[in-house]
Amino acid sequence: MMEAKVRLYVDQPLAPGQAVALTADQAHYLFSVMRLGKGAPVALFNGRDGEWRAEVAEAGKRGGVLVCDVQTRALLMPPDLWLLFAPIKKARTDFIVEKAVEMGARRIVPVQTRHTNSERIRQDRLQAHAVEAAEQCGGTFVPEVADLMALDRLLVGWPAGRRILWCDESLVGAQAGLSGAEAGPWAILIGPEGGFSEGEKAKLRAMPAVLPVSLGPRILRADTAAVAALALWQASLGDWR
Repeated sequence: MMEAKVRLYVDQPLAPGQAVALTADQAHYLFSVMRLGKGAPVALFNGRDGEWRAEVAEAGKRGGVLVCDVQTRALLMPPDLWLLFAPIKKARTDFIVEKAVEMGARRIVPVQTRHTNSERIRQDRLQAHAVEAAEQCGGTFVPEVADLMALDRLLVGWPAGRRILWCDESLVGAQAGLSGAEAGPWAILIGPEGGFSEGEKAKLRAMPAVLPVSLGPRILRADTAAVAALALWQASLGDWR
């Protein structure tokens, strides 16, 4: 049995003998870019049914059909971890989304703060980046990328039982770590390049669910901070242990 070297996300059920119709973009990628032909194996996942080996049954310029054969990997859910971050420049926001997928965030929430540089995002484009990241890193789950939400509004409706790991730049130089923290539903909050406003800091400090932490002796860029915080949480409370 030939091993599939191309992975593709599809929003369709996957099961033995299941036929999967391709969109025009997917057909272009498989048959024009990757040069696959009839009978070629493709690894498919949909975020629900694990990963499946499929073969090309029909190949055309504007469409095609794959047929599932066997499941190659069960669904692996990431920990119950959200990443909340203030959008920055386009390429660096893309980087944050991609790395959040690779490092095991279950939900990604862009937040509008007082000093957020970007006042709007393309949620559909960021969701597509999340799909591409899952395809590349071997993931079987694609986290939702939420639309931009005001931080104040998000905190008012914050779900009970979910703690917030707040990367507080005012603690720079303090020892990084999650000593005494317990596993469970969490969120990581990364601020904008200009930092949180005094009002936002006061609201966060007043919330029992919030745990302020340092990310070490140096102030990190927002995209670097996101990766560092995800690694810190995963190594202490997540599925890296």
